[in-house]
Amino acid sequence: MSIKSVLVPYPVEKAYDYSVPEGVELLEGDYVIAPLGARNVAGVVWGGGGTEKVSAGKLKSVYSKYDLPAMPEAHRKFLTWAAHYTMSPAGSFLKLCLSVPSALETPKEIKAFTIGDVKEDETGLSPQAKRVLKIAADGLARKASELANEAGCGAGVIKTLAAKGYLKEITVPQTPPGRTPDCDLKGATLSGAQKKAADFLVKEVESNLYGASLLDGVTGSGKTEVYFEAVAAALKADKQALILLPEIALSNAFLSRFKDRFGCAPALWHSSLSDHMRKITWRGVADGQSRVVVGARSALFLPYKDLGIIIVDEEHDPAYKQEEGVIYNARDMAVVRAHMGNIPVVLVSATPSLETMQNVWNEKYDHLHLPDRHGDAGMPDIHLIDLKKDKPERQHFIAPSLKDVMTQTLSDKGQILLFLNRRGYAPLTLCRNCGHRFECPRCTAWLIEHKNTKKLHCHHCAYETKIPDACPKCGEADSLVPCGPGVERIMEEVKEYFPEARTMILSSDTTDTHEKLKSALDDIRDHKIDIIIGTQIIAKGHHFPKLTCVGVIDGDLGLAGGDLRASERTFQLLHQVAGRAGRESEKGHVYLQTFHPESRVMKALASDNRDDFLEVEAQQREAARMPPFTRLAGIIVSGREERDVITVSKQLGMSAPHGTGIQTLGPADAPMYRLRGKYRRRLLVRAEKNIDIQKAISHWLNSLKIPSAVRVQVDMDPQSFY
Repeated sequence: MSIKSVLVPYPVEKAYDYSVPEGVELLEGDYVIAPLGARNVAGVVWGGGGTEKVSAGKLKSVYSKYDLPAMPEAHRKFLTWAAHYTMSPAGSFLKLCLSVPSALETPKEIKAFTIGDVKEDETGLSPQAKRVLKIAADGLARKASELANEAGCGAGVIKTLAAKGYLKEITVPQTPPGRTPDCDLKGATLSGAQKKAADFLVKEVESNLYGASLLDGVTGSGKTEVYFEAVAAALKADKQALILLPEIALSNAFLSRFKDRFGCAPALWHSSLSDHMRKITWRGVADGQSRVVVGARSALFLPYKDLGIIIVDEEHDPAYKQEEGVIYNARDMAVVRAHMGNIPVVLVSATPSLETMQNVWNEKYDHLHLPDRHGDAGMPDIHLIDLKKDKPERQHFIAPSLKDVMTQTLSDKGQILLFLNRRGYAPLTLCRNCGHRFECPRCTAWLIEHKNTKKLHCHHCAYETKIPDACPKCGEADSLVPCGPGVERIMEEVKEYFPEARTMILSSDTTDTHEKLKSALDDIRDHKIDIIIGTQIIAKGHHFPKLTCVGVIDGDLGLAGGDLRASERTFQLLHQVAGRAGRESEKGHVYLQTFHPESRVMKALASDNRDDFLEVEAQQREAARMPPFTRLAGIIVSGREERDVITVSKQLGMSAPHGTGIQTLGPADAPMYRLRGKYRRRLLVRAEKNIDIQKAISHWLNSLKIPSAVRVQVDMDPQSFY
């Protein structure tokens, strides 16, 4: 009797042994149906069985095998490594991979069209019909809508060609996206620096070996065109390519550039996809038909049949860190996945993270530098506005000098971006009579006033309530006042100063669908908007030809609190915002409003001296024995009963690992002490790099019995400390 171990997509630590039915041949990586308790579940053959001490008569049997290529060994090794590194159950990482169980089933067949048998003279056909036939000439089957979309015509053209025999209707399984990228299409004309970087990356792909590179270029330097050449090289080698983006908002501007370069849209992977589209895309990735995937962090865990390169765009972005459920950093995991698969990985940024730069300085990563903007565009001038001297009017937030610049920009027919990374109308609402502040009943957070909904919102748990007419504490009517600015309040001020200007708020509240976001970005590009008031959704990845003036309302916003990366992240975000200005021939200007013009961050931004900033940041981190020179692990204790959380966290603190090379700080209340109804306390383990921190933490946590009502979660390499 043959025995195989099968890993199932549930929070289990190891694969289980199953017997294999007679006549069924199973290889490692095969997708199977197996019994788990009273259910039949999908799983993956993880290896040879026989390790469990279960008698043959008691072994359950695999039911059947799915008709799919086996999950590659490199991907299985990657999932196993990721589970060990993050101290998560192996089955939880498999669940990330098998996130669409229905995709394992053979898809239903659909009607499609391929090139027909009629070879008559095409002189009588319309230009649209000729375009359809040119596309169909490759012999691939396409839906009528797909053909019409690629040819830029209506469905009637397809029906007419089919009726005349130029096209043939057939029945095929539904085709996945990203099947037909043309790697031979001519790309953009590259500058000398771009070509040098592109040639290096192409050689990396052709070598079929692991290599990690930082593609480091100023905003607008054409980094995308460079790594497109590496993607083309992977496609020529009949490999798949993965391009990770930190936020799907970036994909709208990206997709048209991709289509121009490769002649078709890539396969997309993100949480907003429909279940049906996820199913089709997952299967296309697994069987190799989807050649290029552009996706958010979870796209890294798709079971690529033959992956040839990984691109991590905006590698510094904190959105690559998954903070809930299975905690991981997709940027770091991408490097490991590339190493496991013996393929190149390219990290791309205008403001690289300190961790990445340290690897460059240590010569672990190759450094490809693009120092200049592409074409005629130059870098914008950056001006600091000292709010202690250049004070806005009372209850206003735009400094007089910025207001004057905006007036001149509008007169010159230019566009303006005002940046404030704070949604809503005001970050705090209080009673002027008794001082009562509106706090979320489920989180340690102030409720944010939104004028458009006439409600107070919590941005952490989605709690909302109507704005009352009177203070709920003292009963005073009309006593509630908003404190501080949000984008909606800046909009009021802009309309007061520039009533004739066409204005728009661009935030996740106003563009909560792809359609809304695309429409808004198109309006900005077409100069239907004069003044954009935006949050970080507009900070990167967008190209607006007429945008020449950027004003940052509160440059100090990200510097508050005790986050060890606060300075670095503030620099990165403001540098990216500044990069929206002057991306074509007209000169750009950026105005940073700050109460601390003398700070390191502001001086570095004003002088455009990124490397000096990072070197000083590295010196301070090393002196404090903080990453990237040591390793951290956050231990988060949470539960609905405050007393239980305090008790468990104290017990953990009393038995925490301490010694040469390792230290535990805490326990302490988390800055966000209550989140979605649960109380939270934290401990922080700091260890030198030669310490096996996972082993130390595992021994520590296993020595205590944790009550079921309390959750203890490990956050390896924490990026935030909320």
